[in-house]
Amino acid sequence: MVARFNSFITERLFQSAFDGLLRCGARSEDIEIARVPGAFEIPSAARALAETKKFHAIVCIGCLLRGDTAHYDVIVNEVARGIGQSAQETGVPHAFGVLTCETLEQAIDRAGLKMGNKGFEAALTAVEMASLKQAISGRPSPASAKRIPLSVPNAEAKKVRPELEKQTGSKTKRHK
Repeated sequence: MVARFNSFITERLFQSAFDGLLRCGARSEDIEIARVPGAFEIPSAARALAETKKFHAIVCIGCLLRGDTAHYDVIVNEVARGIGQSAQETGVPHAFGVLTCETLEQAIDRAGLKMGNKGFEAALTAVEMASLKQAISGRPSPASAKRIPLSVPNAEAKKVRPELEKQTGSKTKRHK
């Protein structure tokens, strides 16, 4: 799921997320890409995709930059709430790859410069959470073989993290 608004940032995040999925064993033809106008539309589209039960996980990519009005705060809160609610209510893991930045410089740093690439990290999170869900349930995911094979063992995701750390020069931060 990729927002088109602020595409000069979201496309960098998307490319890195795509790379992360490939490194975890996904085939490019099995990765489905949905584009939405902006970050505000991500929760609705993510929920629609999750409700199909065809996907192991949804990677949500967007970029919100603070402006001079309260609009930013409203959108940030709604996007975060909507993505979390969709994940909880559908049972399909949603990785939060939506940048919420004060400045364009911060967004650029998080899309591949000083702070690594948060799209790559979101892809690894999706793989890890889909694997965890499968391990807990003890049964294969409902996704068909034609969809992204995100049920890669956690060991595979852990092999990719050192590569990310090498690229960024810093340890990957994990949210608990």
